Amino acid sequence: MTATLELLSAHAAFGGAQRFYRHASTEIGLPMKFSVYLPPKAVAGEKVPALVYLAGLTCTEETFMTKAGAQRLAAELGMALIAPDTSPRGADLPGESASWDFGVGAGFYLDATTRPWGLNWRMESYIVEELLPLLGHKLPIDMDRLGIFGHSMGGHGALTLALRHPGLFKSLSAFAPIANPSQCAWGRKAFTGYLGEDESAWAAHDASALMAAQESVPYPGGILVDQGLADKFLMEKQLLPEALEAACAQVGQPLTLRRQPGYDHGYYFIQTFIDDHLRHHARQLNPP
Repeated sequence: MTATLELLSAHAAFGGAQRFYRHASTEIGLPMKFSVYLPPKAVAGEKVPALVYLAGLTCTEETFMTKAGAQRLAAELGMALIAPDTSPRGADLPGESASWDFGVGAGFYLDATTRPWGLNWRMESYIVEELLPLLGHKLPIDMDRLGIFGHSMGGHGALTLALRHPGLFKSLSAFAPIANPSQCAWGRKAFTGYLGEDESAWAAHDASALMAAQESVPYPGGILVDQGLADKFLMEKQLLPEALEAACAQVGQPLTLRRQPGYDHGYYFIQTFIDDHLRHHARQLNPP
């Protein structure tokens, strides 16, 4: 793999290195940015397990690294953190920036099939087929020990990519995911824009539908989901964690769905429970 990574900035953090990169993406057809935290072991050249974090609607590749407070424990656990940008930037499509408020324009971690989005909005292929192989080639990351998690739209992405690519990710968790997008306003708007009006195509990108269709338990070590009960989007029926809960029960998938009183949708919520998620992944990525 000959792709070139442009290092935009690097910062020492907890004995490791916080880095921000840019590269020319062949899948997206535009420059893409991402961030990586390498723990001390990785900086010393040892291959380490890695967690991919997918962020939510209004975020970038910087948001998680600057707001979640995950690097201290990641350094202790010897685990790399990878955070791609959420969406293509700079395609200059009509209404691109204005449409973010209702879902179309944000990446949603799928490959769009409709015009004009289908040319550049290929976030699933970008992450799975391009970014992860690139990082496995360029950085000391053990591609056999990858986990994935995310928040909100990124929680949707983590769940769906994990279920759509069996065996790629060995561990899975989410914060306040859009768990049943084909049945909520955000998801229906995005799916109509990216996949067209035929709702039969939507189930392939809906975590609850994907889980209900599993013929065997995909994550026997368990899935962790945290949901704040003061989350306004939960109250507006945009997230629907109960649908994922029912689908997991149907197929026997162990799910720890923690409903957290008083917590909203933001990064104070994520900061509070981030250590639990890192440890959840570490147990599955570093088995005894």
